[in-house]
Amino acid sequence: MKGFQLRDARPEDAPAMAEILTDWLTRTPWLPNLHTPQQNRAFCGKLIDQKAVTVAEQDQHVVGFLAQRAAEIDALYVAQGAWRQGIGHALLSAAKAKHARLELWTFQANLEARAFYACEGFFELRRTDGQDNDEKLPDIRFAWERTPT
Repeated sequence: MKGFQLRDARPEDAPAMAEILTDWLTRTPWLPNLHTPQQNRAFCGKLIDQKAVTVAEQDQHVVGFLAQRAAEIDALYVAQGAWRQGIGHALLSAAKAKHARLELWTFQANLEARAFYACEGFFELRRTDGQDNDEKLPDIRFAWERTPT
């Protein structure tokens, strides 16, 4: 496993973040791709401007990111070539260190994410038919709570 470090995102990270996002969207056949790569880049720039964004950097390249607004995780993506190296876990651990409770949405069809969040201690709060998300896909609301010590 190559080493990586976490740091706060900078505006110049938006293109690398967008590349990770666009790659995932392109490789996910059940997910409608509603945005161009340029729109994904603008979206990532907006995340950096409006949210707390942590990036994982490996060999001076952004290989993952987590965006959150307070205790709401809005995005968590890891580059495919960096999967299973502890990056997603490290990004979530950093978010958990700041909050006693976290919540997020993921699509019901995203079985890998669902399994990952379950391993990270998240539990299901509710399911929807997806009519309130842009993709119109069924989704699941997850939460995590710090256990009292």
